[in-house]
Amino acid sequence: GESGSGKSTIARMLVRLYEPTSGEILHDGRNVLQDRGRKALLQYRREVQMIFQDPFSSLNPVKRVHDILSRPLFVHGKANRGNVRQKVYELLDRVSLTPVEEFADKFPHQLSGGQRQRVAIARALAVEPKVILADEPVSMLDVSIRLGILNLMAKLRDEQGISFLYVTHDIASARYFADETLVMYAGRIVEGGESENVIRDPKHPYTQLLLSA
Repeated sequence: GESGSGKSTIARMLVRLYEPTSGEILHDGRNVLQDRGRKALLQYRREVQMIFQDPFSSLNPVKRVHDILSRPLFVHGKANRGNVRQKVYELLDRVSLTPVEEFADKFPHQLSGGQRQRVAIARALAVEPKVILADEPVSMLDVSIRLGILNLMAKLRDEQGISFLYVTHDIASARYFADETLVMYAGRIVEGGESENVIRDPKHPYTQLLLSA
């Protein structure tokens, strides 16, 4: 969908950064909006994580990569002082930031845009989630490195069984990455189905317009 259609708002509601004014959010058949309190929210975020659009602002500029990745490990009880560095190295290796020792000690400003986004993906992976909400994770990156990030997410999806909700305004990358595509227009889903079917036989005039552009 286009800018302003509601894509990011939905993603932020699903990760519970925004509270919906009405409706339900169902996860494993349960309405998670009924679960209140910090403990319930932490439990939910162990299973549902988010990658933000802008890797330049989503990472703390005064913290080293090691600190950025170790914090969720501590908060969610995935590491202790004795094994946290090894856990951080494993996360960096999973997102192909090697040699891991060098990247762990860098600040965000010492990394390229693509490397920053890989750190953001590693941070999301730290809590071993079932679902990752990726809010236009490649739109602010150079065209030459977008495919690498999409391929990394596809590898995590296929090899580790992580479900992705990939938010984008680029229907070509949606076709490349997604099994199913939903098209949004003015705050509503106007069309959806298997990605190939939506691309080959678009029904809604807005989807036809996206493809013609």
